[in-house]
Amino acid sequence: MDDRERYIAAAQAMQTGVAMEMNYDPGPTQPKHLRVGVNAAMRDQASLVRLLIAKGIISEDEYLKAVADGMEEEADEYQQRIQQHVSPQGGSNITLR
Repeated sequence: MDDRERYIAAAQAMQTGVAMEMNYDPGPTQPKHLRVGVNAAMRDQASLVRLLIAKGIISEDEYLKAVADGMEEEADEYQQRIQQHVSPQGGSNITLR
């Protein structure tokens, strides 16, 4: 699986985790709160990456690997939180990806 595929798979797992977590605490996913944060984060990241690549500090391949790694970490964190809600005693295993 290449880094783009890893990123997509992890993003889908994270999306599933968000949807499940909304059942327990919907506050952080309210439309305005979510949209403002997402828009700002996306614009900031895109601008920084464009600058770093233009200056030759990182390559696009390095960037893709880093974001795939990060998205897998994010998906794992959601998986752990959902696991605590569904089976706090550890009787069941939750897998998001």
